[in-house]
Amino acid sequence: MEVREVRVDDSNFKQEVLESDIPVLVDFWAIWCGPCQMVASVVEELAGQYHGKLKVCKVNVDEAPKTAANYSIMSIPTLTIFENSQVMEQIVGAVPKSVLEKKVKPYIK
Repeated sequence: MEVREVRVDDSNFKQEVLESDIPVLVDFWAIWCGPCQMVASVVEELAGQYHGKLKVCKVNVDEAPKTAANYSIMSIPTLTIFENSQVMEQIVGAVPKSVLEKKVKPYIK
């Protein structure tokens, strides 16, 4: 099974994240960010583990400055959980899978 993380930018953020009918984990990252690369594999694992129950979107802050500013993203990686177009949780920094999973689980139906 191929797991597809959705690439999101300013043009499709509303459609992919805010209008999603399932919870969304948004990974705000940048290519030059070392900790972002570290957490990427964890995010990918969660995308596979909760496929169909959790949508995983990647937002490159360099390519989506408006969206990053709208959500006051000051540090990356920032992992944000959206449900019903609302920010439910925000995790800043590279965290272990166990921490991220603990934050995500309450939103999985």
